[in-house]
Amino acid sequence: MTIELRHLRCFLAIAEDGSITRAAARLHLGQPALSRTLRQLEQHLGLRLIDRSTHHLELTAAGLAFRARARTALAAVDDALDPSRLGVWPLRLGWVWSALGDRTAALLQRWREAHPDVGLELVRGTDRTAGLEEGRVDAVLLRGAVPPGLQSALLHVEPRLAAVPAGDPLARRRDVTLADLADHPVVVDRATGTTTAALWPPRQRPDTVVVTSLDEWLITIADGRGVGVTAAATPELHPFPGVAYVPLVGVAGIPVQLAWTDPPTHPGVPDLLAVARAVVSRP
Repeated sequence: MTIELRHLRCFLAIAEDGSITRAAARLHLGQPALSRTLRQLEQHLGLRLIDRSTHHLELTAAGLAFRARARTALAAVDDALDPSRLGVWPLRLGWVWSALGDRTAALLQRWREAHPDVGLELVRGTDRTAGLEEGRVDAVLLRGAVPPGLQSALLHVEPRLAAVPAGDPLARRRDVTLADLADHPVVVDRATGTTTAALWPPRQRPDTVVVTSLDEWLITIADGRGVGVTAAATPELHPFPGVAYVPLVGVAGIPVQLAWTDPPTHPGVPDLLAVARAVVSRP
């Protein structure tokens, strides 16, 4: 049988709602019709995408990988049919925390020099992939683990810093260790951050204060309610009154990666990777 866009839309609705009943109501379809459409898609792929063994439906490993591809395909179709984008096709690069830090401007300049006919737009996101999985960007600069279903390439490994209240004695130190921070609550950005209490050894794990955005993370530390751990590029883009950054030693750095969908949603993604590698490799 022929797979159509409706199969992808139905699968994504089920994946997002976790329920065939809710997905059917949102799509204004009957439950039997929606279930049949899902089975057709799974039969075409030869894979089980949804685990139906529990009351709350969950994606299988194959479903998680296919979700990214389905979102990419639908986003590409929506872009192709959007009359406002005809004749204009910039490459959209997402970022969440610090882009490439002090090398961000160099990335934009090098891209303009090498590809003057293709705009490069930096798009700040508020979720883990800065909108890549939803098709809002074509590639993303990620720190830490890459979600399943995406392609990626390592650019470099970035040292970590401790972010502490400016009035704390730790702010006057030349450097600090994880043990130095363990007696303080650690502020963790659950939505987009790269650090959790699992960074510490089990017997030293600190209490955590959970926030859901970079701005809240900065404000909480400045207010003296905890300390944080971040990448070395953060102070470049996010200096903040009341927050001091101190080198964190004795801990592995954070991998900085360029990630994109498979297949890419823009033909310029390989060129972007080449330019990004050239920028980070300069002395």
